[in-house]
Amino acid sequence: MAPPQPYLHDLSAVIAAPIQAWSASDGQIRGSGAQGIYCSDTRVVSEAVVSVNGVEPEWVSTQTSSADTVSYLSFLHTEAAVADPLVSFRRTRTATPAGITERFQIASALDTATGFTVLIRLCADDSAIAEIKQGKHSPGPVAAAACGWQWRDETTELALGTSGNPEINAAGSAVTLAWHVDVPAGGGTEFSWTIAIRDASAPMIAPSTAPLEMHTGAGDPLSQLLRHAISDLNALRLADRTSPQDTFLAAGAPWFLTMFGRDSLIAARMLLPIDTMLAGGTLRALASRQGTVTNSETAEQPGKILHEIRRDAGVISDAGSLSLPPVYFGTIDATLLWIVVLHDAWQAGLPEAEVKALLPNLERALIWLRDFGDSDGDGFLEYLDTSGHGLANQGWKDSGDSIRWRDGRLADGPIALCEVQGYAYAAAQAGATLLEAFGMEDNQTGNTPKQWRRYANAMSERFRASFWCTDQDGPYPAIALDAAKRPVDSVASNMGHLLGTGILNPEETRTVVRRLMDPAMFSGFGIRTVSTKDAAYWPTRYHAGSVWTHDTAVIISGLLADGYTAEALTLAQGLLKAADGFDWRLPELFSGHGVNEVWPPVPYPASCRPQAWAAASAIPIAQAFGQIPVLRTASRVA
Repeated sequence: MAPPQPYLHDLSAVIAAPIQAWSASDGQIRGSGAQGIYCSDTRVVSEAVVSVNGVEPEWVSTQTSSADTVSYLSFLHTEAAVADPLVSFRRTRTATPAGITERFQIASALDTATGFTVLIRLCADDSAIAEIKQGKHSPGPVAAAACGWQWRDETTELALGTSGNPEINAAGSAVTLAWHVDVPAGGGTEFSWTIAIRDASAPMIAPSTAPLEMHTGAGDPLSQLLRHAISDLNALRLADRTSPQDTFLAAGAPWFLTMFGRDSLIAARMLLPIDTMLAGGTLRALASRQGTVTNSETAEQPGKILHEIRRDAGVISDAGSLSLPPVYFGTIDATLLWIVVLHDAWQAGLPEAEVKALLPNLERALIWLRDFGDSDGDGFLEYLDTSGHGLANQGWKDSGDSIRWRDGRLADGPIALCEVQGYAYAAAQAGATLLEAFGMEDNQTGNTPKQWRRYANAMSERFRASFWCTDQDGPYPAIALDAAKRPVDSVASNMGHLLGTGILNPEETRTVVRRLMDPAMFSGFGIRTVSTKDAAYWPTRYHAGSVWTHDTAVIISGLLADGYTAEALTLAQGLLKAADGFDWRLPELFSGHGVNEVWPPVPYPASCRPQAWAAASAIPIAQAFGQIPVLRTASRVA
């Protein structure tokens, strides 16, 4: 039996991409599960355990200052003949893009000076994050030294720094630091250690641009959500080593602290009302790696926008069938979203010079839509992994069991997802508008505004004829078409992504809104990934019953674009209530239990946090509350 994916819901993290550290809630890093210090896709330290006078401190409180700084407050046992805890030990961990620092503070209310020996044991590691995600741990040989470690090759190293003159001892892969301190009566002392981390071969690096800023108001619930969201988003900022001036958001921590085409684009689009620079950086970073050839192993095609980038290959599934190359293009929707984000960023104020510089990439993306997205010529965009070891599903619900029939059976590919057709409609309209606006009505590639308007209209008609199903509750769009072009009749949240794209007529829009707001779909916290009436529904099934924060936020944006402000506010209130139950940090996903069943919401235990599109969802929520203006999107100017 394969080991389970490590749970994250009860762990504490500090993050400053590409560095992150995960510990138990008391601050100790014991090496179990996902605990450790990471640089890019490698765990470089598996243990950082503190003891004082030979005993672990008694932890009482964790204080999160921001995404990159957390303090752990404990008390120390003394020989004082009182019950009150009179000596405190505070361990403050801070992440920077260059490494991790811990500051130790001992404060005493005792009447006499007291001596303490504070020891921390550090263990170097060389475990790939992909293996850790699969519940495995197989570090390579690591030799420790008092000055630090070189843990992989000449481009990667750890270097220790300290204050307070500790004794340092190295043995095997472990280093121990021991401070002998005297704390005066009624006084305190502090000292620290730092580990500087360098990986000169990592494809992603820390950004050089200014962080996101937003005035978040006072301590009301929405302000608290926005404050945490901005902190999380800044912790996830990265740049591509090949275009270091272009900042984008890593998908999420701990597993996805790298460039993800779909995730980075959706998050950047959500943030357009407060920032266009991030969208510009995301568009350019992805354009710089736009596909140029056809390669079934990497799923690359000319004009295609990639799915993800890693330092090394080897994201292996439990069954051993999934092994992705370091640069992987297995996504059906990122290219479409790139076109839409370019349009929407232009509408939001991205400088025209920056938009104009990306027009050649726009043309190549449109050519991909025309010549490669529809592999079998039926007029719909579909995907099928032809490598035998790539992603079986290549939409946002990319787990292998996510596309199901109402009775729970898995659908056979090639799969044409409903929301992808909506994205294609919006991309065609966005492309046409951009071509017109920049005087590209007649060009050698065949990309003309008239052509893409015709494409969008035809797509809408084809979709209307092929995707609609009916059950006891009435009509709705199927989640997908299967290999035989049959509508896969699961009632799923995917239909909500059609809102705001323009592919639906007013009556169809009303129908989709009604189905989404039904209690079988809306849990009171958010929209479930599938209806409770579907056979596969289970509240903690990854893509078949859970609530994904960004999924509901995308639906909120679509509702606002189509004029359903009351329904958008209802969903925003649900997510805000969920945020209250998660200490104002909305996770990647959580359970589909109803608001009348549980409080607080039940975590999905392996859910990433922070996750870029979950943190960015605070902006659509604020828009629904009328705190941030709603922007014009591709469909609304078509």
